[in-house]
Amino acid sequence: MDWHDLHEGEEGKLLELAARYRLHPLHIEDCQHGDQSAKLEDGDDYLFAVFKPAYTGADGSLAFGDFDVFLGPGYLITYEEVGCAELRGRVEKCRNNDALANDQVVYRILDGIVDAYLPALDRYSEEIDGIEDRVLSDPRPEILAQIFTLKRNLIAFRRVLTQTRDLAGHLMRTEHSLISPNLLPYFRDVYDHLSRHIETVEMSRDLLSGALDIYLSSVANRTNQTMKVLTILSTIALPSVATSSIFGMNFEFLPWIHEPNGVWYAAAMSLSVTAILIGVLRWRGWI
Repeated sequence: MDWHDLHEGEEGKLLELAARYRLHPLHIEDCQHGDQSAKLEDGDDYLFAVFKPAYTGADGSLAFGDFDVFLGPGYLITYEEVGCAELRGRVEKCRNNDALANDQVVYRILDGIVDAYLPALDRYSEEIDGIEDRVLSDPRPEILAQIFTLKRNLIAFRRVLTQTRDLAGHLMRTEHSLISPNLLPYFRDVYDHLSRHIETVEMSRDLLSGALDIYLSSVANRTNQTMKVLTILSTIALPSVATSSIFGMNFEFLPWIHEPNGVWYAAAMSLSVTAILIGVLRWRGWI
């Protein structure tokens, strides 16, 4: 098996192999630019595929790199643009197995990439469980930011999964001479795994949407409770405010204006009205 395992920064070797095997310039451009969609394309006498391995970014979030594959008669070219420890281990294991054919190597690498998606899905599920608990007990603005961040990540994840599923579907239906018919059931198994991953992402997105609704409801209920307390306090304070306003006016005809104990009479009247008002509110069940 003539396998050329290239890494990012070895564009010179890639151009030499492109000239030797007459690879299409657009496929070489895809390798050089990176950040491509997962896809499978037919060349003149070879297959060109872009796989999307997952890795952890510098900020701890999930990111996707490019792993380009040229499968031709008697040769295999792989070009890894972003380092992924798990994928590199799978590649090295395939390189050490001389009994594997080129198409078998392609299957094992693709299967390893798809299997590596599962831990990321599990991590997202755990984060969503934590969010669901927090939106009920302590709905804070940072939870809302976390919800929107997860939704964006899941959208990107679903796009990669959908593209990779289309790629696997193409492989399991292909009748290309470079793909052994014995491998078609294995590619179908990869397709099924990707379909289940997509269902998991959709379920996670639905859970996040539900958590967002719960968060908004919790915030609205908390706001209503706050407004209720403020309204009750304002209502209780209203008799005192009215009494002090009336007796604060400079008019001779106000009652108790010349009484030595007038201020105590006014205070007693204000407290009495306030007590009656509190009793009415408690009787109605508002406090």
